[in-house]
Amino acid sequence: MNPILVEIYRGEVLESFHRGVVCIVDRDENVVYSEGNIHQLCYPRSALKFFQQIPMLMSGAAEAFGFSMEEIAIMCGSHNGEEKHVEVVNAILNKIGLNSSDLLCGAQYPSDKRSANRLIAKGEKPGAIHNNCSGKHAGFLAYSVFLGADVKSYLEAHHPTQKEIRRIASHFHSMDEAAMQVALDGCSAPIYAIPVYNQALAYMRLVDPDFGDTALRKASNQVVQAAREFPFMIAGSGRYCSDLIQTCADELIGKTGAEGIYSLAFHKEIFGACIKIDDGKMLPQYNVAQKLVEQSGLFSKSALAPLHHYMEEPLRNFNNWETGTIKVAESILSQPWR
Repeated sequence: MNPILVEIYRGEVLESFHRGVVCIVDRDENVVYSEGNIHQLCYPRSALKFFQQIPMLMSGAAEAFGFSMEEIAIMCGSHNGEEKHVEVVNAILNKIGLNSSDLLCGAQYPSDKRSANRLIAKGEKPGAIHNNCSGKHAGFLAYSVFLGADVKSYLEAHHPTQKEIRRIASHFHSMDEAAMQVALDGCSAPIYAIPVYNQALAYMRLVDPDFGDTALRKASNQVVQAAREFPFMIAGSGRYCSDLIQTCADELIGKTGAEGIYSLAFHKEIFGACIKIDDGKMLPQYNVAQKLVEQSGLFSKSALAPLHHYMEEPLRNFNNWETGTIKVAESILSQPWR
């Protein structure tokens, strides 16, 4: 059984908790810190997005279509569906001669409540453009158009776009393509089951200057630079990914995935990390990720003060009265890990 990573107290009593896995690797592929079964199989979900855009970037499509770093960033993001996000995705589609009707990710209300409420107030229904994965799908479409491949079937596993993504994913994660179990993500794109250790390994390799040939390194660097320059495109207002990168961009980038995944790439120190919360809740991985960042020793306490509430914060009821606390278990990352 995996250890308890995050505890939720009501008063002084432990009311509930979340078990999971933590794995940090260095550039020699050694595990420098771990909790739980690091070989546990799970899906990276949206944490795979950084790698899903690398084939498009390696192909020269970004230069051919004149994509900006902001547009590359949203291709790698799980955005809130805010006005600026929709604007940037539409700009990508316009550059490749397509429109939002070509997106096959499915309609979703914006994750940002204000944006969702504006749609409701205007009597409008959400579309695929508001889906948090629409940027990723715009990137898929761009690659498909560049290849001259069918844009109606770009999500099928045998499509040239998805076949190349699978190849690149297997390369970064040290997985045999044939052994990678495939399922459908929430946005209907193929997603692959990968052990936690290998997910940490891939994030380390994303920033390892010695991994891959010139074209792959250039593409990896574009992904990292786009996230660093435009963190708002990776998530949006009030989201951990954007807040973390905004604060820590000189040292690291991070990306969430559904069902309790969080992965980090330390691009100066060349470390990779992956967190998986067993019950799939979408708050505890941020608690653990923040403690991992705080225990890296790379930042001062004052520098991380705007993010500290993600690690530990009081819980409040409908009267705004404090009822307890959510925090990372004291035994987890109790000492600096690097």
